[in-house]
Amino acid sequence: MSFLKNAQSLKPLFDRVLVQRLKPSNKTASGLYIPEKNQEKLNQGTVVSAGPGITDVNTGKLIPTAVKPGDKVLLPHFGGSTVKVGDEEYLLYSDREILAKIEGN
Repeated sequence: MSFLKNAQSLKPLFDRVLVQRLKPSNKTASGLYIPEKNQEKLNQGTVVSAGPGITDVNTGKLIPTAVKPGDKVLLPHFGGSTVKVGDEEYLLYSDREILAKIEGN
């Protein structure tokens, strides 16, 4: 049983970023259904929430996260911590683990 009601109630700390991975299509272009075990995991996601950033040890200034909620991002194939909220699965990454921000999609 999860104590989380929704993903918006989860606020990442420091430079962590909560991401929902894009779901693969369950149908081919011609309309055939693809079994779940044969669907490949996509390495793209949408940022749900992001922490404020980390403090630079030399200057004491806050270094904000590079992404914000709503951004589309490119994810590594491995890594991230899985967080389950109800039936949905999210991933928690460190800001520096995210490979790229996808623009113009």
